[in-house]
Amino acid sequence: MTQTDTWTRKHLLTLEELSADEIRFVLDTAHSFKEVSTRSVKKVPALRGKVVVNAFFEDSTRTRTSFELAAQRLGADVIAFTEKGSSVSKGETLVDTARNIEAMGVDVIVCRHQAAGSAQVLARTLGCSIVNAGDGAHEHPTQGLLDLYTIRERFGRIEGLKVAIVGDIANSRVARSDLWGLKKMGAEVILVGPPTLLPKSFEKLGARVVHSLDEVIGEVDVVNMLRVQFERIKSSQFPTVREFTRFFGLTWDRFQKCKPGVFVMHPGPMNRGIEISSDIADGPQSGILKQVTNGLAVRMAVLYLVTQTSGR
Repeated sequence: MTQTDTWTRKHLLTLEELSADEIRFVLDTAHSFKEVSTRSVKKVPALRGKVVVNAFFEDSTRTRTSFELAAQRLGADVIAFTEKGSSVSKGETLVDTARNIEAMGVDVIVCRHQAAGSAQVLARTLGCSIVNAGDGAHEHPTQGLLDLYTIRERFGRIEGLKVAIVGDIANSRVARSDLWGLKKMGAEVILVGPPTLLPKSFEKLGARVVHSLDEVIGEVDVVNMLRVQFERIKSSQFPTVREFTRFFGLTWDRFQKCKPGVFVMHPGPMNRGIEISSDIADGPQSGILKQVTNGLAVRMAVLYLVTQTSGR
């Protein structure tokens, strides 16, 4: 695999700042890495001698494990850092913590943090590569990329598709990354949720905003159901869980109104029976486990690409 001028970035911070060509290049690179996971020896030496630190200041299972495995399969040394028991819990700032980590000879810091913009702060401050693994309710770029990869794998294209992103849009970094990525790749994005969780201001980002799932369920090619983030939601933002499911859940009855070839996605973890029925999540039109599989290839591609350049 050779590096080309299509990718010159030292960091991956947002999908908002990437061009369609850059996104396409990441997806193509991920495709070339995907077959590594099918080998008897699931490793390549692309990052041999590099050090990757997973600095997660929020709880995570899928993203943290996926990045760890991606780095290991590229031959990198991987260090896991969590806030609990660290100097951060003693009052040290994020920047000081990151500077101390970098001083140990680190090449990439993968950072998840509850503050929006935290990855950008580290990118301005440190000399190593920064990969944003989720910053507050801002963006989650690798989740956006793996969603794009999974949609392209399913349909052979992204351009011209109608994609509904449903649920807690206001608190979702996945929704923002998906919106930026899908729009740049030529899809129509329909955001669906109650007014309290879906401000009209999202229309300024190029999305169609609707407050009734039944209004659009029969016209979309992809339905991406978001997790109800109980830890972020204020109790006044919707009446009850039962009411949310009634109006915005992908129930079996509602699923029958979908296009025959509709593709169902969810970034996980799922609240089964709330935003999505188990029968649908585990059914033949579900791409949820494919998203997890593809996430590994996408994160291998991202780690490889950011370490191959000393660019911006």
